[in-house]
Amino acid sequence: MEISRRPAPPTGLRRAVFRAPIRLYRMGLGALVPSRLLLLNHIGRVSGQPRQVVIEVVEHERSTGSYIVCSGFGPNSQWYRNLLARPEVTIQVGARRLAVRAEPLNAEEGGTFMAGYAARHPRAARKLVKFMGFTVDGSLADYRAAGRELPFVRLAPRGAPR
Repeated sequence: MEISRRPAPPTGLRRAVFRAPIRLYRMGLGALVPSRLLLLNHIGRVSGQPRQVVIEVVEHERSTGSYIVCSGFGPNSQWYRNLLARPEVTIQVGARRLAVRAEPLNAEEGGTFMAGYAARHPRAARKLVKFMGFTVDGSLADYRAAGRELPFVRLAPRGAPR
């Protein structure tokens, strides 16, 4: 695995495209959004204002109801930093809303989740790691190494056993 270049968060038209699913959620059409995406409602750590972002689900742990997500733009993504400051948030997946607590994962756990994602979604994983600035040889070991470089978060339902 090699880090070729780390992308900057999107701006302009690219940002508008990334944020398009938010409009569907706001219009009450969250059921039309693929289940691989969720809407994260969080609070700005500096402004204290409500914020929203749509992020891809890396894995849904059905046994606990938790969702695993990753900050593809790295640890400086605003939503990730906001979660670290205020981990009690809500999410919406399709038409379902949940109160969750954000729990950062360690590098090894991140590597394991990335390797699992690559095994389940090989084409999407190839595109995703390329977009995030990694060059991988396609092996699970390389995906695991890429996953160790990224911040992963478990969004666990509040009140669920840990």
